[in-house]
Amino acid sequence: MKADKIPHNALVVVADGAGARFFRNSGQADKIALKADGEFNPTDLLNEGGSGMPTESSPKDNDEATFAKQLGKELYRRAHNGDFAALVLVADPQTLGQIRPTLHKEVQDRLISEIGKTFTKASIADIEKAIT
Repeated sequence: MKADKIPHNALVVVADGAGARFFRNSGQADKIALKADGEFNPTDLLNEGGSGMPTESSPKDNDEATFAKQLGKELYRRAHNGDFAALVLVADPQTLGQIRPTLHKEVQDRLISEIGKTFTKASIADIEKAIT
């Protein structure tokens, strides 16, 4: 799902199973201009564990599921603190599928677009093109 317009100050999260980059739209809805707004790296993957992962899952799958859960918590914390009113989520399809069920309703209500593609190493210009 793509949004027609990305509001000013929208949070754009570009993630894969190992980390996420945060951006803000410093432009207006008709002219996106992303600015870096930090990174999110998972912590303590071994001890926290993913949610709902089958026991035959590989360690990499478990790490990705744990990361998705941690990112979901971080987005909830930010939403609950009023950090963003609109969210664009960009992640490879597998990671997007793992993140989606971890999103609290407060985050889901702010989600205006999600894109199932890998852009974690992409330039800001490429990310801007992908979300417009």
